[in-house]
Amino acid sequence: MPVLEADPNIESFISRWSQSAGCRATIMVRLSVNQDETAPCVSGRWMGGARPTAANAPAALISTNAAVSFSKPNRAARRAATKSLSSKIRSISSCPKVSRALEQRKDKPNPEDVAHFLMRCLFTMFAEDVKLLPEHCFRDWLETARDNTDKFPHELAPLWQAMDTGGYATIASTKVKRFNGAFFKKATVFDLAREEIGELWAAAKADWKQVDPAIFGTLLEQALDPKERAKLGAHYTPRAYVERLVVVTIMEPLRQEWASVQATAERLKEEKREKDAIEVVRDFHHKLCETRVLDPACGTGNFLYVALEMIKRLEGEVLDALLDLGGQEALALEKQSVDPHQFLGIELNPRAAAIAELVIWLGYLQWYYRTQKGDPSEPILRDFRNIHCHDAVLDWDGYPVPKVETKDGKRIETFPNARKPKWPEAEFIYRAIPARAGNTRPKMAPCHRVAGHPRSRGE
Repeated sequence: MPVLEADPNIESFISRWSQSAGCRATIMVRLSVNQDETAPCVSGRWMGGARPTAANAPAALISTNAAVSFSKPNRAARRAATKSLSSKIRSISSCPKVSRALEQRKDKPNPEDVAHFLMRCLFTMFAEDVKLLPEHCFRDWLETARDNTDKFPHELAPLWQAMDTGGYATIASTKVKRFNGAFFKKATVFDLAREEIGELWAAAKADWKQVDPAIFGTLLEQALDPKERAKLGAHYTPRAYVERLVVVTIMEPLRQEWASVQATAERLKEEKREKDAIEVVRDFHHKLCETRVLDPACGTGNFLYVALEMIKRLEGEVLDALLDLGGQEALALEKQSVDPHQFLGIELNPRAAAIAELVIWLGYLQWYYRTQKGDPSEPILRDFRNIHCHDAVLDWDGYPVPKVETKDGKRIETFPNARKPKWPEAEFIYRAIPARAGNTRPKMAPCHRVAGHPRSRGE
């Protein structure tokens, strides 16, 4: 698989991004950022043998020089965006309080169960805001549950069971849609005190239809104590940084190919070969729907979410082109769509893995409601198992429990048959550089390496 040349020293590059002066740095691809430039351009050279093709791509190494421009942001717009982001973070800040309260109980519930419980709560809030559930039914029920805490587990569990299989739910006072997916198969509900239910009620007041899933990393940050956060390198990476990386490393190769496809389709159209032109565009769409992105240290899924949104945007352009070439008939034949099964993650922290799965599905459904009429077909969710809670670096027999042996009178942990775990196959691989404990800079460095695409640069 092709690999883009990378320089791991990127924290200073990130900090200089926010300065008004231009800078030069190397990160996944070599970026030259200048204030005077107004449009991005890409040029590349091949190293280490023949040019990559679908047949020989695994042996190729790519070194790419990219000149990328970022317009100087308007100060008023920046302040408005910051204020908006802060209000959204405050809206969901109640959830980490519930998480900490649950995990500090004497019975020590499983952190993964706690994480999935909260993600089911958040998704239920989103579902009622997009009217997949009756509007405000969950929010209003939470308000009443504060004064009758005994009913909390006994009424919430049947709602989630109904959302898993489809059926009548007392909280909704109607039959609900079949959601399925992994969120509701195990509908564990914890007994909560009045104050904790009140925190969920406060969170339910937010407009979850409009909340940007990319900020969900704050949920994990606030739920972790400082030592655990430093150990994991968990820090919310602003969307602007992630978006710039996705543009250069994923979208530019795809858009280069799309430009080539558009030129070919236009030529075929001029030659009165409309059917061939439609077929060329359709082939590209099918390949786009099979393009997989892997983040083997995905955290809360920020990178995967932004990649999903940008690839969906490109898909919209492709479908518009099909509509122009063949009308509704050509568009109706398209059964595939870019969806969450293409965005793969590996994450060691169970809370982060649960958030990542939620983030990807929320991003997908938000895009659906922005661009489509009506509701998606049932089941609303799919159990793609695309986020794996596992160590991305080390696997061993008996994982995740190490084997304890006694040596020289001391008990030591061993890892029988230690090996590198098998990663899911993907066309693009994103790798983050973990922060050092005690480092005061942002803990999540955006990128270290990205795998090239078989239809990538220079083909």
